Amino acid sequence: MTAEIISVGTELLLGNILNTNAQYLSRELAALGITVQRESTIGDNHGRLADFVNEAKARCDLLVFTGGLGPTADDLTKETVAECFGDRLVFDEDEWKKITSYFARSGRSTAPNNRKQAMVPVQGHKIVNNHGTAPGAWFEQDGHCAVLMPGVPHEMKAMWEEGVRPLLLARQNCVLHSLTLRILGGESNLEYKVRHLLENANPTAAIYCKIGECEIRITARAATDAEGEKMCREYAKKFYDLLGDAVYDEDVAGLEETLVRTLKEHKLSLSTAESCTGGMIAQRITSVSGSSEVFGYGFVTYWAEAKAKLVGVDPAVIEKYNVVSAPVAAQMALGAAAASGSDIAVSVTGIAGPTGGDAIRPVGTVYVGAARDGKAYVHKLFVSRPDRALVRARAAQTALELALRLAQGKVPENTEQLSAADARDSAALDKLNGAFFAKA
Repeated sequence: MTAEIISVGTELLLGNILNTNAQYLSRELAALGITVQRESTIGDNHGRLADFVNEAKARCDLLVFTGGLGPTADDLTKETVAECFGDRLVFDEDEWKKITSYFARSGRSTAPNNRKQAMVPVQGHKIVNNHGTAPGAWFEQDGHCAVLMPGVPHEMKAMWEEGVRPLLLARQNCVLHSLTLRILGGESNLEYKVRHLLENANPTAAIYCKIGECEIRITARAATDAEGEKMCREYAKKFYDLLGDAVYDEDVAGLEETLVRTLKEHKLSLSTAESCTGGMIAQRITSVSGSSEVFGYGFVTYWAEAKAKLVGVDPAVIEKYNVVSAPVAAQMALGAAAASGSDIAVSVTGIAGPTGGDAIRPVGTVYVGAARDGKAYVHKLFVSRPDRALVRARAAQTALELALRLAQGKVPENTEQLSAADARDSAALDKLNGAFFAKA
């Protein structure tokens, strides 16, 4: 089955709203084994929309619309698609009662133009909206189908999961089972390693790039869910054999979820000392339910004085090596562990930009530290694109990765190490500092 995704709304064309719906639907359709041929955005204009629908209907099997189901005069999607599919709309009394009840619960009155949202197809059928006022719609003609969903992202996603996805699965007479591998590292290097595994017809596998990591989604089409699960598990083993422990988990929201679970399993606690990330690491950790069992302290030490006062960084070390340096990152991590009594601590100090860099430490230079059992580990990160948000996100991701490896009892790769005693020794700090400049 082939599909096109059509987002309707002049506000999208003007750039006033970020179109996250198309990205979500592309992934969902691919997971169903449906080939997305095009993604398009059309303004709220009946003539242009009608022309596009007729053209798209001739090209593919399924048209997936979001937006244009509201009560205002420029919400034209349902009327236009109905016309193109040779259908008509009738007033649905049950939908009208739902709409009036919805407004009454929020203390508002229903306007006459809201009746427009209660219009549903005659030959096709409505798709129930349990999270808003506008029902979706399904149209079909000569083997071609169109599904209409709201443009509001949370309404669209709920309607997809509750109504549209099951409908499409039933039409394909199969079940789909998916498994998502979370992998540390960049997309280009990863894609090169596993390229031959991405060409399989069933199960399929696709890479999606995120900051500092990637995910590989494996999807199997099968007669039963148990059979699909077995197919996914067997295919996932091929990726594990190639990538080893770069695959850090499966079906999790992010690295922080794996870290919290691992800390719990090993009965360990964690603390943070953050400078340029300003609390981002702590925020990601505490976004995980149950993180209070393993995380009790997060120090945001933006000023040099805060680094000295809260986590015991020696002001002389800052003066000698610069606040953005390996010695400072090491002392921050060791100091956070000592001040909080945690088993593991991570630290970050860097230049997020867009200003503040120099020839020695350009914007994007970050030192990430970690400490466990009286030993410090320091990693130097350089983000070549001077984007403040990206630098901070990459730094937080790297800190979480270091914490995970230490929680697993592994020595983090690409780090320089020194003991707590050496972290106060001038010669040892000179050696640590010089090691990173020797690599440059």
